[in-house]
Amino acid sequence: MTAPLTPSPHDRPVPVPPQDLPPAPTLSQALRAELPAAAVVAAVTTVSGVLMGFLWVWLAPRIPLISDGKAVFLRNSEGEQAIGADGTFALLGLAFGVVAAALVFLLRRAGGVGVVTGLAVGALLGSLVAWRLGMWLGPTSDVVAHARAVGKGVVFDAPLRLGAKGMLLAFPMAAMAVHLGVTALFGPRDEVVVPGPGSGV
Repeated sequence: MTAPLTPSPHDRPVPVPPQDLPPAPTLSQALRAELPAAAVVAAVTTVSGVLMGFLWVWLAPRIPLISDGKAVFLRNSEGEQAIGADGTFALLGLAFGVVAAALVFLLRRAGGVGVVTGLAVGALLGSLVAWRLGMWLGPTSDVVAHARAVGKGVVFDAPLRLGAKGMLLAFPMAAMAVHLGVTALFGPRDEVVVPGPGSGV
């Protein structure tokens, strides 16, 4: 009879240490890496408020005023031009928010907290720029001096104003909502690793 074969210590498999993997970046490192892109997004979105301001001046309905030489009155007391100015600003903000979010997603599909923050900050600043620029480019805010300049019984336009300051949030809210939606629908997905047979899972 032959003795049973026993494996030699040299025949036993030697465990192979896993390869050294680079450490995952921390949150602060990831944010610092996104700062340049976030700054560009915020700057470009803010500058887009200039175009929005010009469009607001062009599209907003005018409020006609008239003077009797002693006081200034609305020519049409039942007019809805003031509400129309607010609505025009809100619609422009929604449109600019949609376009800004779509462009940011197309150019920066990977997203990131920094880029999204830059989009939100830039949209809010752009809305403020559009508001102040529109008031500056519109009719003068000195209604009394304007009434004296045009004369008694002559119709002139009231200053362009934003009655409901909440309309300033239309731009950033639309940008955030659209960016979140397109990222959820078309953004990159994390790969799911399916364990194979014999993987022990």
